[in-house]
Amino acid sequence: MIRFVLAFAATLLLALPARAGIEIEEVTSPGGITAWLVEERSIPFVALELRFRGGGSLDAPGKRGATSLMTGLLEEGAGDMDAREFARASERLAASFRYDVNDDAVSVSAKFLTETRDDAIALLRESLVDPRFDDDAIERVRRQLLSLIRSDEKDPRAIAGRVFDAKIYGDHPYGTPLDGTAESVSALRRDDLVAAHRGALARDRLYVSAVGDITGEELGALLDRLLGDLPESGADLPGPAEPRLDGGIEVVDFDTPQSVVQFAQPGLDFDHPDYFATYILNHILGGGGFESRLMNEIREKRGLTYGIYSYLVDKDQADLWMGSVASSNERVAEAIEAVREEWVRARDEGVTEEELEQAKTYLTGSYPLRFDGNGPIARIMVAMQMSDMPIDYIETRNDRVNAVTLDDVNRVAKERLDPERLSFVVVGRPQGLSN
Repeated sequence: MIRFVLAFAATLLLALPARAGIEIEEVTSPGGITAWLVEERSIPFVALELRFRGGGSLDAPGKRGATSLMTGLLEEGAGDMDAREFARASERLAASFRYDVNDDAVSVSAKFLTETRDDAIALLRESLVDPRFDDDAIERVRRQLLSLIRSDEKDPRAIAGRVFDAKIYGDHPYGTPLDGTAESVSALRRDDLVAAHRGALARDRLYVSAVGDITGEELGALLDRLLGDLPESGADLPGPAEPRLDGGIEVVDFDTPQSVVQFAQPGLDFDHPDYFATYILNHILGGGGFESRLMNEIREKRGLTYGIYSYLVDKDQADLWMGSVASSNERVAEAIEAVREEWVRARDEGVTEEELEQAKTYLTGSYPLRFDGNGPIARIMVAMQMSDMPIDYIETRNDRVNAVTLDDVNRVAKERLDPERLSFVVVGRPQGLSN
């Protein structure tokens, strides 16, 4: 019966239209845990999102990959249950738990039915507060992680990302792979994972959102049961990174017929007054798919690639304006030169009123499509909190986009686009390029 109800709830969620208005309530538990809630009583189902700021950047020196390996073990047994018993318990409850990590956060996503809510929360609590870290589970997940690491060593895109991070971030935690290296992961011991757990999952870096069949009072009590026994504080967060973007090209020799390129220049934080003008400018330049200038010039006109894109990266400790392209070894030098030319053209000539209006139409029209279920809404809300967005951001976001003028975008293009610092890493055997 529980499986039928969950499947029916999921079907209803997928069928719901994008919501015109989302009312967010701020809830504070009796124990002082703050959360954002969208109460939706029509389906007996709740999506809960937890974020712990810090993520892989909290790895201790010489222990790179510890937080990643620890996160992979959270569902591999907890309390009195080994990995198999934990999996059976969550299946019996028709509850879904997902644990992820990136450079800046450990993420926990939970979905459960109203009728099994208390038991599901008790099970989730065990995984967060009392993970077992059994030796057999450690070795099993370690093997999985090592397999991913070895696979990445043969993937030109992964190589480009790794070399690029090392080049621009240096000794900062961002400069080394989130999953660690084969050597660092092989050397990790259970005590390292216990320390990573204690350092990462703490209440002083916690953000929470919930969407579904639950009241604010019920959510507050639930959060204290779920999270009240976590440590009050965790490991120190790393300081700001200072990306080194010198405008050069670094070539990594790799036997492949097509070179993979990553490029970046300095970006800006969401809080910056120019963020939305820059966001729109990026959409016009490289973020708008087949309508973007980079795609039009480098794919459609010159036939140098199947795809190229750019995007803003707002990390906790660094802000970048990045992009990626792949092209044949024979023509990748031309593709890089074309990227630089488009950067210069946008800086010097700006964009047109038509381009601005088309970008606004797309960005405002596509935004409601993101809110297509409880889970996506919960994830968006917790990301809003981590970025210090106001609680009414969902309602005001399109107004912020529409408020940007052509003068704003063209001023930002002159001030922010920096072709001299646009830096490239190329993985392949490109003709006409060298270090």
